[in-house]
Amino acid sequence: MNRWDDRYKHDRYFYGTEPNAFLARQYTVFEQSPHVACYAEGEGRNAVFLATKGHQVTAYDYAEEGLRKTTELAAQFDTTVETKHHDLLNDMIEPAQYDGAVMIFGHFAKDQQLHVLEQIMTSLKPGGIFLMEVYEEAQLAYKTGGPPNIDYLYAEETLRDWAQQYEVLHFDCVEVTRHEGVGHKGLCKVVQVIVKK
Repeated sequence: MNRWDDRYKHDRYFYGTEPNAFLARQYTVFEQSPHVACYAEGEGRNAVFLATKGHQVTAYDYAEEGLRKTTELAAQFDTTVETKHHDLLNDMIEPAQYDGAVMIFGHFAKDQQLHVLEQIMTSLKPGGIFLMEVYEEAQLAYKTGGPPNIDYLYAEETLRDWAQQYEVLHFDCVEVTRHEGVGHKGLCKVVQVIVKK
């Protein structure tokens, strides 16, 4: 059992059952996106939220326990989410199959980050929308969530440079307050990105 399965095996939802606040505020960018993929989705809170808004949603995660809880959470909200057990670092994603994609606090080592982002963008059809919120390197000092290792946080300028190859609909590096279960609690520093392929 990997550490994420171990984290998710309990009854509680580690990051809560409400959607991420940035997604909840911006989800209308997916109005023309019937099929949305949620990557590094954990226990399903964002996938289920989008499903309740009428989207066909596929949730990808490395932790089978997280996917199990995604299915259970969807049932609680009287909706369904397709789940796929997937390792974003080693498993290929079929290209051009989704209209939209979401990754909330999907953290990977710096030498893997751009590979993961390109995998996600490859999975989008032309015109597809990608939305993400991740912790910036400065988050290390806040100690309110996220990896306690700067190698797993994102550099604002790296993401800004990466986003320029697409149509940038939103880009911000800001302080926000996040209260998401026991995993994210308080003031933090994030990078928010929405790009169109």
